[in-house]
Amino acid sequence: MIEFTQSEFLVETEVPHDELIISRTDLHGRITYANETFCAISGYEEHELIGKPHSIVRHPDMPSSVFTELWETIRQKKQWKGVVKNMRKDSGFYWVEALVSGVYRNGELVEFKSLRTPVDYETKLYHQRLYDKIRKEQGEKQRTVIYR
Repeated sequence: MIEFTQSEFLVETEVPHDELIISRTDLHGRITYANETFCAISGYEEHELIGKPHSIVRHPDMPSSVFTELWETIRQKKQWKGVVKNMRKDSGFYWVEALVSGVYRNGELVEFKSLRTPVDYETKLYHQRLYDKIRKEQGEKQRTVIYR
């Protein structure tokens, strides 16, 4: 069981509807590019992201199976699309719809790119409930909020 205090994990950063979060990673998932919007929304400076695994923004509410599916899909040279809850540097969070695909040069896979856009409240609520259910079914840690 994971316990959070009232101030942790409860502050959402809304992704503006006119912004696009863009990042690229090497073939091992280490960030090679982060646009200004990614830095602003995640709360990290660019130099704090470059070279780090993209999982630096993985929120503990996300079931591991979602990322297993993502990696299986993109390694098959297909695009993956899904709704993701990410964690900011300050332990806040933000929701996005992510489109992840390979980048090819001369037919060879050289890196991955991720384009992320905002999602509406109903989509966030649906996916939070779905991900809570999946984590419970898979025996992953459950979220508990403690008010102090």
